[in-house]
Amino acid sequence: MSAPLIRLSNLTVAYDRHPAVHHVSGSIASGSLTAIAGPNGAGKSTLLKAIMGEMRPSGGQIEHQLQRTDFGYLPQAADINRRFPVTVLDTVMMGAWRQMGAFGRVSRDEMAKARAAVSAVGLEGFETRLIGALSSGQLQRVLFARLLLQDAKVILLDEPFTAIDARTTRDLIDIIRRWHGDGRTIIAVLHDFEQIRAHFPETLLIAREMIDWGPTATAMSAENLMKARAMAERWDEDADTCVPAA
Repeated sequence: MSAPLIRLSNLTVAYDRHPAVHHVSGSIASGSLTAIAGPNGAGKSTLLKAIMGEMRPSGGQIEHQLQRTDFGYLPQAADINRRFPVTVLDTVMMGAWRQMGAFGRVSRDEMAKARAAVSAVGLEGFETRLIGALSSGQLQRVLFARLLLQDAKVILLDEPFTAIDARTTRDLIDIIRRWHGDGRTIIAVLHDFEQIRAHFPETLLIAREMIDWGPTATAMSAENLMKARAMAERWDEDADTCVPAA
């Protein structure tokens, strides 16, 4: 295993002083392929945003020597504004902002790379189509093409396979495998346990607190999953006690 690229030390991340992630410690090796799993409300997306620097820790530390531009991020589909009148090719070109700068002109080379990325995700011929006219699977392919153009060292994926068809899922998993083969570090928030077991050798299982972090077969054991489910049920009970009586 490679040396740690990112180290979490007793990390806590909170919203309005309410911790969403409690006391998580561990490390992510350079070139590793890691899933973050857990029940709804477990703090998975929060942890991803903290790793990339979008959220500040309220306790503990995140240690690495990376720059913000070293991270490539795929948000949840619900976070994408599909009403904005932007084309497939323009969306993919956003992945080249590091090379172009905020107001840089698009070079012929970057345009060729963008078109190649669109083709690589199976959307050749869609370059001028507005993203609002795409299916969920097509939009996810566009976002993966943007990441291809960004060429980041660390790739963070938040629920990359939600609400897309099986063929698109297979194609995108193939891209993830290529990234992994290139030595990139990949961290993905996932809810499908079978996908995790099949494709991700390392897993962090959390339920606001860390349940386990290590080889997927161990982290995703039946005992650990039962513990995560029990913790989630306690959140529901606590929420019910906070609701005022009618």
